[in-house]
Amino acid sequence: MRRITGDAALPRIGAAALACAMAFALGPAAAQEESAAGAVSAETGKGPVPRMANGKPDLSGVWWGGGDVGGPGFRPGGARGDGPRPATFTDLYQPWAKEHAATLTDADDPTLRCVSTAFGTLNVRFWDVGAVGQIISTPEFVVLLTETFHGYQLVPTDGREHRPHVPPSRRGDAVGHWEGDTFVVETKNFTDDTWIWAEGRVSFHSDALRVVERYQRVDAETLVIDATVYDEKVLTEPWVVPTQTLQLAPFDQIMPLDCLGTETYDLAGGVGN
Repeated sequence: MRRITGDAALPRIGAAALACAMAFALGPAAAQEESAAGAVSAETGKGPVPRMANGKPDLSGVWWGGGDVGGPGFRPGGARGDGPRPATFTDLYQPWAKEHAATLTDADDPTLRCVSTAFGTLNVRFWDVGAVGQIISTPEFVVLLTETFHGYQLVPTDGREHRPHVPPSRRGDAVGHWEGDTFVVETKNFTDDTWIWAEGRVSFHSDALRVVERYQRVDAETLVIDATVYDEKVLTEPWVVPTQTLQLAPFDQIMPLDCLGTETYDLAGGVGN
C-alpha cells in the first residue's frame, strides 16, 4: 500500500518559537530541560524534543521503521546494530512450552481470524514486519494506536494502579508513569488466546504475561523503545526485546487496514486471500 507524502502531509510549527514560549511559561526547570534537549538535537541535527504543557516530552506522531514494507527506506524493526541475532520470545520457552509449540502450525495463528497480537503497540511485534503506529500524547493519557487490526491502548499517566476488577483482555490493562523524560508503561491482565507475533509465527503465551515498555523521544524525529516481557508460566527468564529506533513518518494519520477474517495461509508464500 503506497502513501502520499510531502510537505502538505505533516504540518509543521515553529519549534524554536514554541520551545521559547513553553520555557518562559514553565519556569527555570523546564528551560533547563529544553536546553538539554536542544543539546541532544545539535548532535543529531533533528531538532529539539517537543514538550507538552506539563513539560514532559510530547510523544505524539506517526512512527514507523523508515518506510512502507518493501519500499524505499524500509528498515525491518528499526533495530539498532547488525550483530548476532538476539534471543526471541520463543527461544526462552520452558521445555513443556517448546513441546506444545511443536504441536501448533501456522494455521493456528489467531491473527488469521482477525485476533490481534498480545501487545501490538509500538514495539517489535509490528515493527519487525513494517507496520505503522501512532501516539496521541496528553498530560492525562497516552493513546497508542496500531494500523494493523486497528489496535489501541489507553495508558493513564496520573500514577493510578492497575484496575482490580477489570476482566482479562487480549491487550491487557496498561498504566504509565514518567521517570524523568522516559515514559514507562506496564501492561498485564492478559487472556491467553493470542500470540506474541503474527504472520504465522507460533508464539503462544500464558495469562501470566506482563510487559514493561520504556519510550524515549530523543529528538524531534526519533523514538526509542525498550521493552521486557515476563511470563513465568512459559518462559525460563524474562525476554529483553531488542531496542527499537523508530522515525517520525511524513504523514500525520495512520491508514485503515481492514481484517475481514477470510484470510488464508499459504505455507509456501505466507498470508494471502
